[in-house]
Amino acid sequence: MNGNFRVAAFAGALAILATLPAIAQQQDVVRIRGTIERVEGGNYVVKARDGTELKLSIAEKPQIAGVVKASLDDIKPGSFVGVTAMPQPDGGLRALEVHIFPESMRGTGEGHYPWDLRPQSTMTNANVEQVVTAVDGRTLSLKYKDGEKKILVPADAPIVTYMPGDTSDIKAGAKVFIVAVKKSDGMLEGRAWRVGRDGVTPPM
Repeated sequence: MNGNFRVAAFAGALAILATLPAIAQQQDVVRIRGTIERVEGGNYVVKARDGTELKLSIAEKPQIAGVVKASLDDIKPGSFVGVTAMPQPDGGLRALEVHIFPESMRGTGEGHYPWDLRPQSTMTNANVEQVVTAVDGRTLSLKYKDGEKKILVPADAPIVTYMPGDTSDIKAGAKVFIVAVKKSDGMLEGRAWRVGRDGVTPPM
């Protein structure tokens, strides 16, 4: 696949990604975290983190992105990020992970809402207004269309960013995070795929 086609395909995929918050509100949506075990007749068998095996088809126009490692130093004022966090006893938020979106994905899923990584966890997709270094990490001041949050990012929190992906990334052994929809026949259809690269497990 040539470079121009990959960029065009990624741009098209981002249009699908922008609809994910709406998809995620549907009752038949399933978020899957695990490893692709094998391919069976064009379907993908994923072993979820709880040990369950799930079989998925792939959507006609899937949104696919590679997940690669990043660092705290890659988070700058003006960056657009997604932060999964846990509420703290003092009312603050402590990050479990940070996703740095490329500029082409700015605005994706913007807002602050519940997430299912852990009980009571939240997701905040927002613009970084300020980064303040602290003894135990860095505090991000995030601003989104309906409000703002301050979130402490500890030094050991996983930080990743995204790269253009395609169906060649979806293969046995790949660590994945998938947003799937249960169809009327009971089959799961994977619409958005986050695929770890270079040993990265998508921390979503």
